[in-house]
Amino acid sequence: MANSVDIKYYLILAAILFCLGMFGVLVRRNALVVFMCVELMLNAANLTFLSFAKQNGDLTGHVSAFFVIAVAAAEASIGLAIVIAVFRSRGTVNIEEIRTMKH
Repeated sequence: MANSVDIKYYLILAAILFCLGMFGVLVRRNALVVFMCVELMLNAANLTFLSFAKQNGDLTGHVSAFFVIAVAAAEASIGLAIVIAVFRSRGTVNIEEIRTMKH
């Protein structure tokens, strides 16, 4: 394919997205932002799986990406439920203020 994008550009983009997500997880103190950064890291992993699948011409990367999407959906729903429960009981979603599970 003459118009195909080289795999290194996909991998560079995935590395940038993963690093941005990791930076957000380490620096941010809002639980919702941390969850969004984890989702960004999972999407970077998906991009890596799919780029190698495109290079190799098989479906293994697609299957892996499908399972990562399923895990991300479960993580998002359960994580959001936990954040809502913590917000209702504590009145905040700041990670520094809810470090302990004491009431």
